[in-house]
Amino acid sequence: MAGRQPRGARTGPAGRPLPNPRLTGLGSGLFCVAVMFLLGCLDQLLFGASPAVYGVLFLPVCVLTALWVRAGDLLTAPVVVPIAFAVGLLPVAEGGGGLLGRVMGLVTGLATQAGWLYGGTLAAGGIALVRRVRWVRRHRRTS
Repeated sequence: MAGRQPRGARTGPAGRPLPNPRLTGLGSGLFCVAVMFLLGCLDQLLFGASPAVYGVLFLPVCVLTALWVRAGDLLTAPVVVPIAFAVGLLPVAEGGGGLLGRVMGLVTGLATQAGWLYGGTLAAGGIALVRRVRWVRRHRRTS
């Protein structure tokens, strides 16, 4: 049965199944941190470290992290996205010379971009909460 898809699988426009990865808590954290750091570097190179561009790019990463984490690890999604935001902000944050200047640039960037940080964390938390409620209801029906 080579062409058979699992029950409830979603298909794309060409009839092929859409990707549905399931990451562990650690895997989702690594995914989120790595992608945000790469996007921060890309923002630095292409847009001259635009915090607004970085914030806009942060939101879909939060959504994907919350959608791709396993059901058992759902509570890690709203925890790892703020950490990833801070790590990805390192290449974007303006900083003077030395370590202290870089830290001050990071703190300033976190303070001025808090809206993006809260929005992404809220999105990841909301998606994780909805997925968790659906998972618990599904398991109660089968038990």
